Amino acid sequence: MSRYSTREVARELGLDWRTIQRYIAAGKIPAPQVEIIGGGKLRIWTAEDIERVRKILPKIKNGRKTRYQMQKKKTQTKKK
Repeated sequence: MSRYSTREVARELGLDWRTIQRYIAAGKIPAPQVEIIGGGKLRIWTAEDIERVRKILPKIKNGRKTRYQMQKKKTQTKKK
């Protein structure tokens, strides 16, 4: 069974590791438990964890892009 760090998971998903950390803190994605390895605290991800997050990512609404898309839809519906 392969084990991955958060940075490796972020690279695999095409995101920055800080984005993964923000999503975990906001409760947008589930995260594995923190393990103490060599005196440091790390999240150790499995392939199943990565696939679970990969399925959730398209459903996450965040940031300016989504906000502007929603505003654009509202103005388009008002014009009709």
